[in-house]
Amino acid sequence: MDLSLRGISHAYGATEVLSDITLTVPSGRIVCLVGPSGCGKSTLLRIAGGLERPDAGEVLQIGAPPPGCLNPLTFVFQDFALLPWRSVAGNIRLVLEDHRLGRDRMAAIVGDVLARTRLSDFARAWPRQLSGGMKQRVAIARALAVNPAVMLMDEPLSALDAQTRELLIDDLVSLWSRTPFTALYVTHNLAEAVRLGHRIAILSRRPGRIREIVEIDRPLAERGLGDPELEAHQKRLWEAMRDEARAADAALVDG
Repeated sequence: MDLSLRGISHAYGATEVLSDITLTVPSGRIVCLVGPSGCGKSTLLRIAGGLERPDAGEVLQIGAPPPGCLNPLTFVFQDFALLPWRSVAGNIRLVLEDHRLGRDRMAAIVGDVLARTRLSDFARAWPRQLSGGMKQRVAIARALAVNPAVMLMDEPLSALDAQTRELLIDDLVSLWSRTPFTALYVTHNLAEAVRLGHRIAILSRRPGRIREIVEIDRPLAERGLGDPELEAHQKRLWEAMRDEARAADAALVDG
């Protein structure tokens, strides 16, 4: 299933946040959103997921969701959003409990996503026992449990240190390489965007408009640290948004 955003505009009172955004997230691809602080990336993600209604434009789901899809759209947030009184397996099972699934089917789904995210040995652990990276793995496993058509990922690695971020990037690449998933992925980290994005949309400063879309055709598994081609893409992204990022930062400080 493709996710299509068409002519999205939105304002909060007199503050125009997004202006005429048109973007497609093709099935089986990761589309990253980058741009200056305050340009509306997270707002656009919430609109894509139905948490907010745009003032203009529409969000369309084109085509059939994958077989066994329980939720067409599901979010992964930067703050993990785990319930501290539930185990790892219990947090994953939470998203399945409103669906009419038998106990065996639910156990099979939980076991599968635990294995895919290398969490099987931590099924009975409590969130307080986990590192930040492990907590985010649980959040990703929970999103995968409903077999979504599109994952909406709001800076999922921004709360992690650099080393843990690299490990999670490797995990996401491995997950996608084994079973390609579809994602709209918000990040402020350009290195992260070029490692994970098949398509990268650069938003302007507020009101956010699409300045440029960069396509990267190389398989995710072939993208690594220090790769000259990726560094060139990263430089291109920064040059496209540098002046506006400075202006946006100054505006935020003035505010």
